[in-house]
Amino acid sequence: MNRTSLFLLAVAICLAFLSLSVRGQESSKPNFVVIFCDDLGYGDLSCFGNPSIKTPYLDRMAAEGQKWTQFYVASPVCTPSRAGLLTGRYPIRNGMTSAKRVVLFPDSAKGLAPSEVTIAEVLKEKDYATAAVGKWHLGHLPEFLPTNQGFDTYYGIPYSNDMDRVADAPNYREMANDPNWYPDTNSYNVPLMDGEKVIERPADQNTITKRFTEKAVEFIEVNQEKPFFLYLAHSLPHIPLFCHPDFRGKSLGSLYGDVIEEIDWSVGQVLETLRKTGLDKNTVVVFSSDNGPWLSFKTHGGSAGPLRAGKGTTFEGGQRVPTIFWGPGIVEPGMVTEMGSTLDLMKTFAAMSGAESPSDRKMDSFDLSPVLRGDGKSPRTDFHYWTRAEIHAIRSRKWKLHLKQREPINYGKAVELAEPELYDLAADISETYNVAKKYPDVVADLQAKLKAHLADAADSDPDQLVDKIGE
Repeated sequence: MNRTSLFLLAVAICLAFLSLSVRGQESSKPNFVVIFCDDLGYGDLSCFGNPSIKTPYLDRMAAEGQKWTQFYVASPVCTPSRAGLLTGRYPIRNGMTSAKRVVLFPDSAKGLAPSEVTIAEVLKEKDYATAAVGKWHLGHLPEFLPTNQGFDTYYGIPYSNDMDRVADAPNYREMANDPNWYPDTNSYNVPLMDGEKVIERPADQNTITKRFTEKAVEFIEVNQEKPFFLYLAHSLPHIPLFCHPDFRGKSLGSLYGDVIEEIDWSVGQVLETLRKTGLDKNTVVVFSSDNGPWLSFKTHGGSAGPLRAGKGTTFEGGQRVPTIFWGPGIVEPGMVTEMGSTLDLMKTFAAMSGAESPSDRKMDSFDLSPVLRGDGKSPRTDFHYWTRAEIHAIRSRKWKLHLKQREPINYGKAVELAEPELYDLAADISETYNVAKKYPDVVADLQAKLKAHLADAADSDPDQLVDKIGE
């Protein structure tokens, strides 16, 4: 073989190795799965301390992955919380909060603005397949649905499962006082959608968790050969409670426990599918909740465990949620006691996929990937508690300062504070002991931080916010 032939052979071999390397890099882009529950409380899982609800799949997920004990959602109610997760921006910035109407309803004229950039849109730039399965609640009209927000496919319900209640149906707000009451799925004229088409109305909510799970599994199986992002947003355990007959009466935690145990089964199906397809070593799965438990519904609501209050409030029980990151080939197992937030998923997923998060707008997202890998600390040291288009509290490291509050159970009522309240969350997880008078310098420091944050958010338009939320 002459020198020219040897040279050409060497070039061919180099090109082949380069091609294999490029393909290897493409296949190494991690998949992302977010499993998001509705109104699940900090104390509702056995791995977070619940003594009567069995969650073996989530317990294993926590043991094999990272259990985050100080993880926050962007808002204590549905619509703004979901908007914060998908955009990496506080709801005051993305328009999904209002003092008049706290969430979107079936008669709302608006939704998440098409100009907002979602995680799905960021990952699409890296050729990810994307799917939204479950509850959306960011606008039910076509221009606001997932298929116009970066998702290739959508299968789910467009808003909360208690909306569109039939006029003569029993009022669940009264019936939920009975621990043995089971609602009729025909009492709620909630549509089930495939893409932008309604395929079932009312949706059979007795089988909704099972069907969401089947769609999620199908999406994973179909997209084995390319990177994917799956957003599986369960519509439960939001009131009214429904579960498949196979789970009814099985839990020691009554009907609420039955619902949680079916969700646990669902998580198990997703993780097992990833194992069977060999994708578990290259997939990050996040399990969390959109806000704390709806405490006014007693046995039909969940538990915030040691945290104060629940849904609708900016106490810890309203916005600190049980969160697990899992990924056997990526996530270093252990318990994480540093701060994180659903707001941070945007920059975390972008960094891990090689994508670029939005740079043309103000972001509230941090990259948590060093924590997931086990070689760094969380960059999040502060968190701002927004609800109803108002700032209610701020946390900086272990200190939390309240300026405004909602009633712990009936969160529709405001509580006016004569003076700010300060809590040491490291020593007082339940926010029981106000130490503002003991640490006036800390109060002053947090007030200064809050003033700076409000100045940074001052370009948000309150009138536009009300319009977007559907008034």
